[in-house]
Amino acid sequence: MAAAAKPLTKSQLIATLAEESGLQKKDVAGLLENLATLAYQNAKLGFTIPGLGKLELKQRKARMGRNPATGESIQIPAKKVVKFRVAKACKDAIIPPTK
Repeated sequence: MAAAAKPLTKSQLIATLAEESGLQKKDVAGLLENLATLAYQNAKLGFTIPGLGKLELKQRKARMGRNPATGESIQIPAKKVVKFRVAKACKDAIIPPTK
């Protein structure tokens, strides 16, 4: 059985993008940092990266849960969560649609 491939590390991602774009590694690293900062600042309104997906802030309702250690039912309060919705183009590129 073949060994599983490992995901790209941050430094590998920066090196690959720098090589393919012709930019310096420090410029690519700065661009990624700026993209992350923009995403954090604008996630409340919805932040879209075309072809990849969208960050959204969602309100989760209160619900009943169970403590796995004791089996006791507990009330889980409502809260806000950040979700990432994958773009259709991204899904189709990774897992081609079946006909």
